[in-house]
Amino acid sequence: MSTWAWPRPPAEFRTRIFPWRMMHAPLVGPYLLGRHNALVGRGIYLSVVDREKFRKRAQHAYEWVLPDPTARLLTRTWPRWIPLDATSRALERFNWLEKELAVCRLPTVIVWGREDDVFDHATFSARFKQLLPHAEGPHLVTGRHFLQEDSGPEIAALIVEFLARNRTEG
Repeated sequence: MSTWAWPRPPAEFRTRIFPWRMMHAPLVGPYLLGRHNALVGRGIYLSVVDREKFRKRAQHAYEWVLPDPTARLLTRTWPRWIPLDATSRALERFNWLEKELAVCRLPTVIVWGREDDVFDHATFSARFKQLLPHAEGPHLVTGRHFLQEDSGPEIAALIVEFLARNRTEG
């Protein structure tokens, strides 16, 4: 689930001119995200702890699956739907999603990057725990916003253990 979806509590990241406000700019956002692949080229790279390891082992895979502007359609449109304020066009959808999440009782595990500087764990994992009080966690692992790139095996182990504890027959 994307932490970007939640308008509350507001993230300081959303007030920054670059990259957040720039992604919402009518011409500049699509140009940088679509034509120049800024999300993969710089955004993900800056959102991991071990940048050198990411550059050597994983960045190429992200670039490979998003080779051209057509393939990057979602990466250039999704961030622009995320509400910035009370006038945002998708705010009603996100409010509905948050309301529905609050009544969800599916088994849930919260895993958060300790070094996430986009959505700090103290604020945002607490918000998820408030919406999902039955959830396990939050489990803090080494990682920024793309924590799977820094702690993939540890996250996988947490998920496997969680699934084993919550296994239902049939």
